[in-house]
Amino acid sequence: MKELANHMNEKKYEYKNLDVYKESKVLVKMIYTLLEKFPKVETYALCDQLRRSVISVPSNIAEGSGRTSAKDQAHFFEIAYGSIMEVSCQMDIACDLGYINLDELKQIEEQARRIAAMLSGLRRKCLTR
Repeated sequence: MKELANHMNEKKYEYKNLDVYKESKVLVKMIYTLLEKFPKVETYALCDQLRRSVISVPSNIAEGSGRTSAKDQAHFFEIAYGSIMEVSCQMDIACDLGYINLDELKQIEEQARRIAAMLSGLRRKCLTR
């Protein structure tokens, strides 16, 4: 019984070992750093929305990893993918508004593409088992 409990505890936090989780945390740090440059008027608007969107990515990866059915896992990975698209869109708007420059946008988009590809692969793997 103790072996089963140890196995369950080890499995519970496997998401922390996923490259996509680690990369999504890098994106969180990137966004939070850039948000410091945004004007105060955006604190409760675009900044707040960006924080929610970017935090949703690693959160849904963790939640999906904790699910036992492949269908449930795939669903949460799909939500994380949608959040990546939100972040990309919002940062594109931030660039249009002059809050970030094109180089910063390019870095965010490269990181977002990397994470999106990983999430697509993870979702596909879930649905084919």
